[in-house]
Amino acid sequence: MAEINRCGAALLPLAVALIGCSLVTAGAVTGGGSARRLLVDNGLARTPQMGWNSWNHFGCDINETVIRSTVDALVSSGLTSAGYTYVNLDDCWADNQRTKEGYMAANPDRFPSGIKALTDYVHSKGLKLGLYSSAGTRTCSNRMPGSLGHEDTDAKTFASWGVDYLKYDNCYRDDSNELVRFPRMSHALRNSGRPIFYSLCEWGYMDVATWGGSYGNSWRTTGDINDTWTSILSNIDQNDAYAKYAKPGGWNDPDMLEVGNGGLTHDEYIVHFSLWAIAKAPLIIGCDVTSISKDTLGILSNPEVIAINQDRSGIQGRRVRKYDNEIEVWAGRLSGHRKAVLLLNRGATSRRSITVTWADVGLRRGVAAEARDVWKHETLPGRFAGRLTAEVGPHSCKLFILTPVGR
Repeated sequence: MAEINRCGAALLPLAVALIGCSLVTAGAVTGGGSARRLLVDNGLARTPQMGWNSWNHFGCDINETVIRSTVDALVSSGLTSAGYTYVNLDDCWADNQRTKEGYMAANPDRFPSGIKALTDYVHSKGLKLGLYSSAGTRTCSNRMPGSLGHEDTDAKTFASWGVDYLKYDNCYRDDSNELVRFPRMSHALRNSGRPIFYSLCEWGYMDVATWGGSYGNSWRTTGDINDTWTSILSNIDQNDAYAKYAKPGGWNDPDMLEVGNGGLTHDEYIVHFSLWAIAKAPLIIGCDVTSISKDTLGILSNPEVIAINQDRSGIQGRRVRKYDNEIEVWAGRLSGHRKAVLLLNRGATSRRSITVTWADVGLRRGVAAEARDVWKHETLPGRFAGRLTAEVGPHSCKLFILTPVGR
């Protein structure tokens, strides 16, 4: 098989010179067309990552007590058993300045025991710890140093602490572009001596989905999410444009989950989680799990919805039909010849009848299928041929798995 440079044809010559990219064979990307881009191979992210991140609820108000309590709650609530394994500290975990030797260090007031001790605690519970930095001189809060110019030092420091995940933001950057700065950290992580999940928080600049997989395991396709209906739909719409670039090893990221933070209704949070699941988006919880409600826990731990997201096929579902400004059909292929189908009513006022046809989801016209409602945990009576219709309330959805059963 012919060899292809892992950097990809779109990269700037300077970026190639800086990172010393390796070669992979063309066979590594066959089966998905040219859009199924080359992947960095660190053995991680065979399915979209699942975990928790501090930012959406706590912002900068984090400390080692909050993180330890979160770890305990993830375990005791059953969320760990459901698949949520990463515990990610976002901005503000580090001291304001580097040490005189040039190292990043934990904020001594917030994390007096240090990151290594915290990582040991997280690992003792069967979980993994993630940290945050920026491809700039400072992070977005301006309360801690970024990693620009310190990539090798920081990657080796993180590895020495046992860190498993790095979210890498895009604030306080210099004149060099993303195709220079983000690959530098990728190279440093690969040389750190430890496999570390690399999450590029590039905000969707420079069509990151077209090159992010050469360097990282996920890449932000959007700006920051917030706990509103408009924000959630805007982010998933932007993310949908890049569906063809996702595959095992690297995923499109429309940002973290807001489920449980209080800004949306129960039905709207079900829509949020359903869209992230079918789109193979990372499932990163953003609420306070130490005080999680029964309803929120029920959404986040639904095993049938999680199974759609974690399906081994690794094919991102996408919008396949839009009837007006309110009604949509989303669909994606699952293993075992099954199809995930989401019927979405974006409208705010009335129930709507929504139909998905077999042509919409790639089933042959004469095939009969069983339909499983994964939120009700019920298989609908009878078999369906050619189409499936359901009534969907305002700001709500129905999520089904269609399983062909013959004619």
